[in-house]
Amino acid sequence: MAKYTNKSPYSNTGVLNNRYLGYLKIRPIPANGDDVLYKIEPQYTHRPDLLAYDLYGSSKLWWVFAQRNMDTIKDPIFDMKPGTEIYLPQGPKLRRTLGL
Repeated sequence: MAKYTNKSPYSNTGVLNNRYLGYLKIRPIPANGDDVLYKIEPQYTHRPDLLAYDLYGSSKLWWVFAQRNMDTIKDPIFDMKPGTEIYLPQGPKLRRTLGL
């Protein structure tokens, strides 16, 4: 049976018959008043993993950007284009939200 860590977007998703991943249970990343509006820089083009590593110290948190910016990011890889503005959750609040 697979066990996903708190850094995974699948940590709330169950496993069926100890074999199959169930339907995705979205892990919401709520908006906070101290979220930072950030314009994606060229070095992060199509690389949310690099941005997550630089901001949060873990490339595994790449999915947070898509969850927090669902109105802007439909495809978490190809919508990460230079000049796109997204909101970034602050590290300490994000860790509390995810239980890290």
